[in-house]
Amino acid sequence: MSRPRIVIVGAGFAGYRTARSLSRLTRQQADIVLLNPTDYFLYVPLLPQVAAGVLEPRRVSVSLSGTLPRVRLVLGEADGIDPEERTVRYTGPEGGRGTLRYDRLVLAAGSVNKLLPVPGVAEHAHGFRGLPEALYLRDHVTRQVELAAAGDDPEESRARCTFVVVGAGYTGTEVAAHGQMYTDSQVRRRPLPNGLRPRWTLLDVADRVLPEMDERLSRTAERVLRRRGVDVRTGTSVREATHGGVVLSDGTSLATRTLVWCVGVRPDPLVEALGLPLERGRLLVDTYLRVPGCEALFACGDVAAVPDLARPGRYTPMTAQHAWRQGAVCARNVAASLGLGPWRPYHHRDLGFVVDLGGTRGAADPFGIPLPGAAAGAVARGYHLAAMPGGNRVRVAADWLLDAVLPRQAVQLGLVRSWSVPLESASPELARVPGGTAARGNQGNQTHQKNQKNQTHQRNETNPEDPEDPEDP
Repeated sequence: MSRPRIVIVGAGFAGYRTARSLSRLTRQQADIVLLNPTDYFLYVPLLPQVAAGVLEPRRVSVSLSGTLPRVRLVLGEADGIDPEERTVRYTGPEGGRGTLRYDRLVLAAGSVNKLLPVPGVAEHAHGFRGLPEALYLRDHVTRQVELAAAGDDPEESRARCTFVVVGAGYTGTEVAAHGQMYTDSQVRRRPLPNGLRPRWTLLDVADRVLPEMDERLSRTAERVLRRRGVDVRTGTSVREATHGGVVLSDGTSLATRTLVWCVGVRPDPLVEALGLPLERGRLLVDTYLRVPGCEALFACGDVAAVPDLARPGRYTPMTAQHAWRQGAVCARNVAASLGLGPWRPYHHRDLGFVVDLGGTRGAADPFGIPLPGAAAGAVARGYHLAAMPGGNRVRVAADWLLDAVLPRQAVQLGLVRSWSVPLESASPELARVPGGTAARGNQGNQTHQKNQKNQTHQRNETNPEDPEDPEDP
């Protein structure tokens, strides 16, 4: 008899963990296929450090073929799923179409940027969901400071040195914290004229930064940001964005050439086309991560509304911590559905959260114990090293060591152009262009390919129950 085929859509935290665990559990008794637009798993929590020049891009990119030797990688974006025929349609990186048949399907397609109906944001803001966005932001920020140093107009130079980040969750806070350190290091070696200093502004409609964390840690993080010179404005957001700046909800205006959108995420729209029950855009599953009524279909990560056994009546939030653990449980239950081992419900114990604020500073509450300052910074980096798959942790540690003893290199690489990383549209008609729904994985590491297909359309709110980003560890 032929071996059963297990297809996994997405190689984010949930999909990658599912594939890795299944290859061990099935012991080559099943054909495991991983469908993903890129050949790497992206460790998103360290993306702000890539944007700030602390880490090189390959440090946070884990090779799929190198770390999943018994898993067959198919490069492509999922276009549609037929549960009755048990097929997945996809588009390859060079435009070719293909179909994968499956005996078991795991949906781990992750999430995409979440847009709010704010005029000008889609045209003038950039998201921060993947490697292309991080590389673009590093080049863009470097260029703005260099242009400000060479400019003759003080007002224009001031606008170029003003960087606005919307969303004070984990991602936005880290982007602002690391960004301020990066630009400060630039002007330290080459001071700007007239005593001009780069200024990062962090906005959020919440009444404090990091609203998901303990209030004491929020105060600690805000204190670190303000001491570095970050302009923190809570209870405030963007009302309108233009090429020359932003108008805030309080009526004030900021002249800027940089708007980073870190407001939140939404589940990949791939699941909407299935016509199955959804919970706020997420596919409803049971405690075993099965989709009711579809015995061959499982889902985990950001696309799955998983019952939270620790909080009856609620669903697990969209975080990397949950996605990583759900991937392991999903693998066990997929194997169990094939007669390999027992079933296991998804139950978790909160490990807490960590935020790296750059240098030796951080905020963390491991197992509910609040840690500020240097202790939190050490815990945050220790956690990331432990969680990083493959051999990347040695390279990450080496980059951290070099950053501590050597000045950062502030150069433009020119690898990613602005038009190739537009902010994704929240409108269904744009989200569903042919081939436009990517098998991104939980961490959103494949936005670049979908953005390239959506750029033609692009040119002519924070979820109160879920944490703002899925990137927090």
